[in-house]
Amino acid sequence: MKLNLAPDLLEALQAEAANAAPEEACGLLLGRGNQIEHIQLARNVHPAPETHFEIDPQALIGAHRALRAGGAEIIGYYHSHPKGPPAPSATDRAMAPRDGRIWAIIGQGEVKFWRDASSGFEAVGYIQLAR
Repeated sequence: MKLNLAPDLLEALQAEAANAAPEEACGLLLGRGNQIEHIQLARNVHPAPETHFEIDPQALIGAHRALRAGGAEIIGYYHSHPKGPPAPSATDRAMAPRDGRIWAIIGQGEVKFWRDASSGFEAVGYIQLAR
């Protein structure tokens, strides 16, 4: 399965990571099915935001309320690695709920997508849709 990304999505993710540095940026990937239509920045509420992330629970509650009102689905999550590669870290692997959702990880100038599968993270390809 490949993801379909809205135009400018990769640039938006990289901008969020740059704006948050030296802390980790984090937020939600929203859309329908395998199409990510937009991102929603969330506050990183982890006590050590330079090396960890925790999405503000209010952002998750708000996204679930919006979905019930006909809004976009939560396809997954994103976060940045200000000093590391765009791959799941040991902390990411330990904290992942194995819920099948997509994780976008931004690091070293790249964005990579991963499915949080029951057996662990799996790389996922994507197609960025034309503007």
